[in-house]
Amino acid sequence: MIEIYGKDNCAYCNMAKQLCEQKKKDFKYLQLNVDYTQEEFFEKFPTARTFPQITIDEESIGGFMELRELI
Repeated sequence: MIEIYGKDNCAYCNMAKQLCEQKKKDFKYLQLNVDYTQEEFFEKFPTARTFPQITIDEESIGGFMELRELI
């Protein structure tokens, strides 16, 4: 399962969602301050500095560019 950790007003977050929809991939979108806190984000992705951060089967793959290469 693809999980996209995003936030409001994030072009790459929207692009990641659109890519999953176009490729007919099941995904879950989680939004900052709705589904998780900033503290939880940095616990899960301690070296992340950009949005979105994406996991596939609970393994971090990076952001939109990495997702595009993998699917």
